[in-house]
Amino acid sequence: MIFDIRNYGAIGDGKKVSTVAIQKAIDECSCAGGGRVLVSGGTYLTGSICLKENVDLHLDTDGILLASDNCEDFPERIGLKHVETDMLPRARNASVIFAEECSNISITGNGVIDCNGSKYVEEKDDFWMPYKRKDIPTPPRVVFFTGCKNIKICDITIQNSPAGWTYWIHDCDWVTIDGIKIFARVDYPNNDGIHINCSRNVTVSNSIITCGDDCIVVRANSASLKENKVCEKITVTNCTLTTWCNAIRIGWIKDGTIRDCAFSNLVITDSSVGVGIVLPRRGEKRLLDEGRESTLIENITFDNIIFDRGLSAPIWIDIQDAPEVICTAVRNLYFNNMHCFSDAMPYICGRKDIQLKNIFFSNCSFEKYRVSEKMHPYGASSKMIFGNSSPHQMKIEYADNILFINTTFKIN
Repeated sequence: MIFDIRNYGAIGDGKKVSTVAIQKAIDECSCAGGGRVLVSGGTYLTGSICLKENVDLHLDTDGILLASDNCEDFPERIGLKHVETDMLPRARNASVIFAEECSNISITGNGVIDCNGSKYVEEKDDFWMPYKRKDIPTPPRVVFFTGCKNIKICDITIQNSPAGWTYWIHDCDWVTIDGIKIFARVDYPNNDGIHINCSRNVTVSNSIITCGDDCIVVRANSASLKENKVCEKITVTNCTLTTWCNAIRIGWIKDGTIRDCAFSNLVITDSSVGVGIVLPRRGEKRLLDEGRESTLIENITFDNIIFDRGLSAPIWIDIQDAPEVICTAVRNLYFNNMHCFSDAMPYICGRKDIQLKNIFFSNCSFEKYRVSEKMHPYGASSKMIFGNSSPHQMKIEYADNILFINTTFKIN
């Protein structure tokens, strides 16, 4: 069955807020046993909406969801069952599209979600970071799914992200993300692509991501959940990535177990770091985006990857020496057919009490040359890189059983 939002009072003029009409269409669709909620024939201004069981939110080619520029249209949801909001990053659950503990949900179609991000930032007098969030409540995430199963996100374009994460997949199972596009400003703060946290059986494929912060993040931060959950069986393939931060980031402070993941057939260009596995120090104050476990990262493969015009390390593995960095092991990493042209060499550094183990390179090449600063004149990551806090020289330390097979290094 098709539930056209226009039949529920939605007006596609980009001016009238249609949140109530869209939500009513979703609710009736779910109550009827499921179907398609259709967005077509205009631009529909919306606040926060909640997907329900068995609902496909479908945006036709001429359908646009335009996020409101009023923070009050994205309130904190009260009484969530699956997460403790106070323990979420930023201690906020606000989002444009939300779903909790439901199955068989999807966002599909060749339409566009415009996040209205330019309304949430303002310029500042800083060469490296020319934009900051306005002094208003932090902007919402765009899509936040938690505790859900059987998710499909296909073909959608999300643009103009609001200095916040675009997709947040939190403790979900059986997720397919295919053929999507994310076009976010590279010079906006915290403009991430896809966060996959404590989830299982997730596939990201055939997608294009351009953003200011990490393109794809794989984490196991269980702090907001009732019990600790692993993040495993994540596959990312056939994607092109551009960012002033990490194209692929795995792990963070006190994450739990991340295992059995595969990244393949990726083209990463005009970016800072290709693959980042960094467990950083954070000072005395606990961060809201850190977990509560000892980190274990194991059995990860990277295959057929191009990293071109890179500003920093194509591979950056670093377990930093600080008491809050608790790590069981980082082991069994496989890099095959990875070819990198960047301003740095791989950096692989464990810790005296935490040895990196079993890291294998096969048929890889790393070529170092100076990248012009004019390529990326702004951005927090540019400041990090050109300020030399990011590694440029090759280093291998506190690592056991590192093997290079048919792998070359060249410095121009």
